[in-house]
Amino acid sequence: MSRPAAAAADRTHWTGAEARAILDLPFMELLFRAQTVHRQHFDPNRVQLSRLLSIKTGGCPEDCGYCSQSARHGSGLSASKLVEVERVIAEARRARDAGATRYCMGAAWRSPKDRDMDQVVAMVEGVKALGMETCMTLGMLDAGQARRLRDAGLDYYNHNIDTSERHYPNVITTRSFADRLDTLAVVRDSGIKVCSGGILGLGEGQQDRVDMLVTLANLPEPPDSVPINMLIAIPGTPMQDAEAVDPIDFVRTIALARIMMPQSHVRLSAGRTGMSDEMQALCFFAGANSIFVGDTLLTAGNPDEDRDMRLLSRLGMSPMVAHEHAPQDAAPLPSAPDRAAMPVPILR
Repeated sequence: MSRPAAAAADRTHWTGAEARAILDLPFMELLFRAQTVHRQHFDPNRVQLSRLLSIKTGGCPEDCGYCSQSARHGSGLSASKLVEVERVIAEARRARDAGATRYCMGAAWRSPKDRDMDQVVAMVEGVKALGMETCMTLGMLDAGQARRLRDAGLDYYNHNIDTSERHYPNVITTRSFADRLDTLAVVRDSGIKVCSGGILGLGEGQQDRVDMLVTLANLPEPPDSVPINMLIAIPGTPMQDAEAVDPIDFVRTIALARIMMPQSHVRLSAGRTGMSDEMQALCFFAGANSIFVGDTLLTAGNPDEDRDMRLLSRLGMSPMVAHEHAPQDAAPLPSAPDRAAMPVPILR
């Protein structure tokens, strides 16, 4: 499922220097430019609502330094079995009735085993039958598994690259950065839309954040969804004492993601419990247009739906409908070198 031909004019090859020059703009200038790009491709007053369910929790053999589900850490989280298909569909139905249009299912695996694929496929088919967009994150995939998920109707596959290639070995040692990119290629080649982003607060520097976004924007097709997480420092993980992310720096990263990937949904993901309403509003202004709703994200907390609905109401924002994407006839943007110097239009 490639992007429409009209989107080709948006494509450019970004360098780290070009992207960093934009990130370092004065804050108000950066936000205004991001909002200008956002309005060229999306309704700025609409937000996509997703719901995330852990279908298999804990016991993961990976050593991701931020994750409570790793069997190598002392977070105290025990492993569970794969959830029954009927329960997943029932939870998805409740999420749909509460306003969510995309249902994401995550399993704490390095990669799915073939014996589990029938059950996973049935989950996709069941959720798809509810009229929702479907998304899964199951670890690394091979081509055959990706094809089965595509044939079942999977719309999106999430596989985050987490951080820059330079900083990656400081976070994870049990799989390589190249492994991550290989899985994204398998997903893309199968015809499933790619959902891939990263986490801020892993001890990275500003250039690592820039380089992470450069990697994503320079993929053969930028991800259709780009989740940007703010680390939740979980006791028992190697990053339990990580330094908190500066809110202004986080908003800057959202703005840069929007400018570099103008047709992608940019999602505020984990960490919103640590964000004020004002910080989230700035993120929406910077181009974020997707959130997870529900009080739990896999094993971490999330603002409850009433708080989210109150915030969206205060901001005059409303939920997107299922399968709502950037319009195909959006005006093309200047090339990357010109963007840094582009005049800022007055929005009327």
